[in-house]
Amino acid sequence: MSPDLIRLGAYRSVYSQVARFIQDPQLRQAFSFHSLLVGGNPFSTSSIYTLIHYLERNWGVFFPKGGTGALVSGLVRLFKELGGKLELNAGIERIATENGRVVGIRRESSAGQTSQARGDGIERFDLVVSNADVKRTYSDLLRDEPAAAPQAKRLGKMNYSMSLFLIYFGARKRYENLAHHNVIFGPRYEELLRDIFKNPDNKLADDFSLYLHAPHLTDPGLAPPGQGSFYVLSPVPHLGNLEIDWKTEGPRYADRILEYLESRYMPELRSEIVTQRIFTPEDFDSELGSHLGAAFSLEPTLTQSAYFRTHNRDDRIPGLYFVGAGTHPGAGVPGVVNSAKATAGVIAGDWPGVTPRTPKVPSPPSISSISSSISGTVGL
Repeated sequence: MSPDLIRLGAYRSVYSQVARFIQDPQLRQAFSFHSLLVGGNPFSTSSIYTLIHYLERNWGVFFPKGGTGALVSGLVRLFKELGGKLELNAGIERIATENGRVVGIRRESSAGQTSQARGDGIERFDLVVSNADVKRTYSDLLRDEPAAAPQAKRLGKMNYSMSLFLIYFGARKRYENLAHHNVIFGPRYEELLRDIFKNPDNKLADDFSLYLHAPHLTDPGLAPPGQGSFYVLSPVPHLGNLEIDWKTEGPRYADRILEYLESRYMPELRSEIVTQRIFTPEDFDSELGSHLGAAFSLEPTLTQSAYFRTHNRDDRIPGLYFVGAGTHPGAGVPGVVNSAKATAGVIAGDWPGVTPRTPKVPSPPSISSISSSISGTVGL
């Protein structure tokens, strides 16, 4: 594919590609921010990610009734119909290997073990698919396997996406003036992205750009009658680029964001909030096991995309496979779901004697198209 990538200008950044056709600086922002949806800086991410905008315009943007949790529940039902067994709250201490190949897993001592476990505590499996963070899979879950060390070292030197600061909140008002998706640009663009991805001053920027999600406007069942459910996120540096105590600074940062929204878009917001929770880069690290608290795993630069990402099948350790944001094709819900599809295809090719069961065909899911809004607040 290299000749085609060169012909299409994949060596350019998203922003420089957009700037070839659009002169207005605010329109350039509106047409280049999409790479942030997969964790990429528009000023360093390959222009191949301008395809995100085309895909949205060509096929639309959709939302599952009941939220992303409904999509998860649908996948669980399908998995069980195919004969899968799902065990929750079962932490994995390590992926076990023998003679350089995967032989099973060992659970954390608090997670218990099934009848498959031997006296050494290893539950035997022919293969293991990890959707954990790729760096931590190699450095932590495979810490006893020498063949994993080179890849762990390589991943430790790669660039990672920004993290996110999120506020989930419910309000007594629906705020009908909003759209389902609201992208709110702050007064700076390239400079703010530099502070987020490079952060030369090692501090949290005074300004921010936001994404405000109001799903109840599409699916009223996500909030009590007459009320609204929201989250707002601000891209922030990952833990490797910013050393602050988010337990202290998080509530202050949340107050700044809510004050900003109240003064411009959501009148009386803070007095109307009935429930609120924040999620910081430290939570991405501790709760989700994401290396450096990066929200989208590897940054999708040209040399960290496609073949250059962690492969869906490990090349050195037989029986080890990957799905998720850090593997091919990349981050974002469509990318992650398609990584699972790609990995399933690789496994089927590696194990030709295994015939997948045919699931019962469910009724079509309820899906709604949604509205979007882009707000430019440059200079305010």
